[in-house]
Amino acid sequence: MSISSTKANDGRNITITISDRFDFSLHQDFRESYRDVQVSGVSFALDLREANYMDSSALGMILLLKDHAEALGGELVIRRPNEAIRKILDIAKFNRFVTIEE
Repeated sequence: MSISSTKANDGRNITITISDRFDFSLHQDFRESYRDVQVSGVSFALDLREANYMDSSALGMILLLKDHAEALGGELVIRRPNEAIRKILDIAKFNRFVTIEE
């Protein structure tokens, strides 16, 4: 599967991992990975270390996740994008409003 989600015991730290392609085909599964999380102060980590492709629809999905986290008083961190994905994030200037960790 291209997407998985794990929740810490406290329910406040959610890691969503994408492998292979991050594109529109994951839209529904991606949304379902966080839609039911309603914990105040939640911290989402989007782990992209296993992703090897990302398109513009993935950028939109990341923005929707960011909006969801912020509506709950939480945050979103993008973790370990490869060089190609990091370049896409840089071109889109995502580092201005999302923390990107190497």
